Amino acid sequence: MTDAYAEERTLVLLRHSKAEPPDDGPDVDRGLSVRGAADAAAAGAWLARHELLPDVVICSASRRTRQTWHRVAMGMTGTPPEGGPAGPAPAVHYEADAYEAQPEDLLALVRRVDPAARTVLLVAHNPGISLFSALLDPERADQDGLRTSDVVVHRTGVTWAELGRGRAEITDRHTARG
Repeated sequence: MTDAYAEERTLVLLRHSKAEPPDDGPDVDRGLSVRGAADAAAAGAWLARHELLPDVVICSASRRTRQTWHRVAMGMTGTPPEGGPAGPAPAVHYEADAYEAQPEDLLALVRRVDPAARTVLLVAHNPGISLFSALLDPERADQDGLRTSDVVVHRTGVTWAELGRGRAEITDRHTARG
């Protein structure tokens, strides 16, 4: 008997785009800078061009990550000058647990994804997202970590529930700049 979900899965990690400088308000409420908004849209266009449209999006509940996802989604729709397919709308989950998360916290969020999902996009923060990438592929992870608007593509042959240390190879990277 074959496993209906044995096909390759793709996990796309995206560090949120450049945020406004800190002010007197809570860090979780910081929004994107103008550059950050442009970079996030460029990330979305890159994802569309590389056919990495997510079935599921897991996004930190912070303002800058929500704004990053919104701009990424706009970039995937093919607005000029990039062009590209929008695809079906993904299921989006805003997760408070992804803010200030450790790699194991992010892993727990991904392990809960519907097994039918083929491509998952995780939008989160440093240092957690960089450490999570290194947990999944210690040999190929960037030792300097992810910069703002960095995209790292991991591929795996295991189910989301089986994902773990060393089980998702890095196959591509991109730093989006708008």
